[in-house]
Amino acid sequence: MSKPVAIQLKGISKYFGEVVANKNVDLTVYRGEILSVLGENGSGKTTLMNMLSGIYFPDEGQIFIDGEPVIIRSPRDAYKCKIGMVHQHFKLVDVFTAIDNIILGEDMPRYSMHEHAAEFKAEANAPHYVIDNDDSEAPVKTVRQTDTAFGRFKLAVKTAFLPAIKFAKKAKFNWLPRKRGQAVFDVAEKYGFEIDLKKKIYDMSVSEKQTVEIIKVLYRGADILILDEPTAVLTPQETEKLFQVLRNMREDGKSIIIITHKLNEVMEISDRVAVLRKGEHIATVKTSETNPAQLTEMMVGHKTELNIDRAEPVNPEDRLVVEGLSLVNREGVKVLNDISFTARSGEILGIAGIAGSGQRELLETIAGLIRPNSGGIEYNDPKTGRQENLVRKSPAQIRELGVRLSFVPEDRLGMGLVGNMDIIDNMMLRSYKRGKVLFVDGKKQKKAAVQSEQQKPALKPKSSAHFDGFFLDRKRPKQLAENIIRDLEVVTPSSHTPVRRLSGGNIQKVLVGREIASAPTVLMAAYPVRGLDINSSYTIYNLLNAQKENGVAVIYVGEDLDVLVELCDRIMVICAGKVTGILDGRKAKKEEIGLLMTDSATHTQEVHDAE
Repeated sequence: MSKPVAIQLKGISKYFGEVVANKNVDLTVYRGEILSVLGENGSGKTTLMNMLSGIYFPDEGQIFIDGEPVIIRSPRDAYKCKIGMVHQHFKLVDVFTAIDNIILGEDMPRYSMHEHAAEFKAEANAPHYVIDNDDSEAPVKTVRQTDTAFGRFKLAVKTAFLPAIKFAKKAKFNWLPRKRGQAVFDVAEKYGFEIDLKKKIYDMSVSEKQTVEIIKVLYRGADILILDEPTAVLTPQETEKLFQVLRNMREDGKSIIIITHKLNEVMEISDRVAVLRKGEHIATVKTSETNPAQLTEMMVGHKTELNIDRAEPVNPEDRLVVEGLSLVNREGVKVLNDISFTARSGEILGIAGIAGSGQRELLETIAGLIRPNSGGIEYNDPKTGRQENLVRKSPAQIRELGVRLSFVPEDRLGMGLVGNMDIIDNMMLRSYKRGKVLFVDGKKQKKAAVQSEQQKPALKPKSSAHFDGFFLDRKRPKQLAENIIRDLEVVTPSSHTPVRRLSGGNIQKVLVGREIASAPTVLMAAYPVRGLDINSSYTIYNLLNAQKENGVAVIYVGEDLDVLVELCDRIMVICAGKVTGILDGRKAKKEEIGLLMTDSATHTQEVHDAE
């Protein structure tokens, strides 16, 4: 017997100016199934789901829920259709508890003073019967509260306090969670969620926050759930728990749509897979009748090798030595706790850890953006053979020493690129200071330039930009921008397009391409493939391997443990700002890494390569 249809999309199209996000998409989702949606960056996956969740409105086509046509213009309309979406970036208030966040926005029950006053009056006037043994003629007597002066006074006092009671119910936020708490607990227990719902959000792990988001949409009656990259920041153990919950929801008849790039998880959890390419629906296939290679071919339109060629390190040398690095943030929290490790030339050192474990602070400290409270960072210059202590030096001073620490930050537009500038100008951010300065003495300028050239290794010609008279030379940065657009297949109208107008994946390509082009000796990359499709991700992995073969010391912070195990020569695991293990990438198991990420191992582990 076939399952009933939950959602049916017919001829859905969405345009943003001249850009076609979705074109004539037909898609069917059944009750009691898990459907994975795959596609490259810019294929229209998220746009399509945003139309289902009420964030966008389709320009063409119709949406049917349970066979009935519906119009979804807002998230509220989506909730009325019992559709809920859990976004990759959680929408939670940190200072509230889980229950507070789940019921946030729910209407308070109506409280009418007139109705309550009428109830009090009716209760006071209600007859009560008493037996008077001393009155033989009429032993049963009828009495009312209002028959006495005290009773009338009591009624007046209760009525007078009604405005204060109404105000207190509105002002006291905890009143509603107490009334609704049991319903929230029932939802969590029904599907097997393991979470303390009275816990503050700021005390929760990423997995717990995601659980709160899922419970929130279920509590509001959602029968159709859309999950955007639900396992992006979860450990293998947390991922398995989530999958079990999703299976429980499927057994309960829920329809679940998952947007993901992890093909191994698609094969494990989904019943069917829908593939989009360039905004069009290519096919929907049963998971049991396909494989990762076939799915990739449907996504990109041609066969793609999904293998990472990890070569053995050749003559590795200590390039960066970190000893006892500790950092306390502004809130007084120790985010780095006695971190020690060595990054070697010609190898990739992976860093694994739950989001917020100190990865970002560690890379920013090495790059000179944050000053540590204690510890040392020694850089071994391959050209001079000298050791330089990077601690207490500004980023500019580090650059003057010839240290090429290319940094792909976690926040792409916040720290890596300037959104309002075009791709060419963003290429120039790395090199414009090496140019001439207007209105300075020519002899001093020439002397300073000679001294600078003696102290600094030259960059590749294509990545430099300089002043020529009163005008800025944009030819070389433009050439670099064009090379990145061509080699990394950046989808953009031109190199003059502002970066903020690009999709998240294309922004990442621009940033990674610029950093690699600066010919670093140490390349630090934080989540360089976050938000990228499978094809673009493997392009970045190949670029990192190429840097490794060029003798660069690569530090790679990643979320996908399968990739860390396949790509990295060594893997350092961080939990709560502390190193819990350094493993050989060729021997490490992702389950072992997952335990170290949660500090569940019985002891810290260290595996050092032979010197």
